[in-house]
Amino acid sequence: MRKTFLYEAKISNTTAAHADRWLEICLTLYNNALDQRISVYRQHKKTISVYDQANQLPELKKEFPEFKAVDSQVLQDVLERLDKAYKSFFRRVKQKGQKAGFPRFKGYGRYDSFTLKQADWKLTGRYLTITRLGRFKLFLS
Repeated sequence: MRKTFLYEAKISNTTAAHADRWLEICLTLYNNALDQRISVYRQHKKTISVYDQANQLPELKKEFPEFKAVDSQVLQDVLERLDKAYKSFFRRVKQKGQKAGFPRFKGYGRYDSFTLKQADWKLTGRYLTITRLGRFKLFLS
């Protein structure tokens, strides 16, 4: 049995600005990775895997320093989301009777979360602290 807890978080303007910046970077990475997959397929008739794209992240961080602000596991999760969307699309294509929607580019309001995996966060009492992002005061709702 799974339990879900819903909390309301109060954050400062600085933390909100950092979180918005992280979401913008994740959105940019998602759209660029999708564009890369489409263009590689059109040019070479091959697919690029999530691992190939994840291996390109250090080079991406060198070219675009703003990507260094976001934790690497968060960026890897963005690529895993895209890969999951691709796999779901091809699964629906193979099954008859299901409408298969190709993964689409995300607009500003269509990418609204990021995933913290194992590190860079700490829960102390009513406060959730995320490294390089800020501090959230939690209220049980």
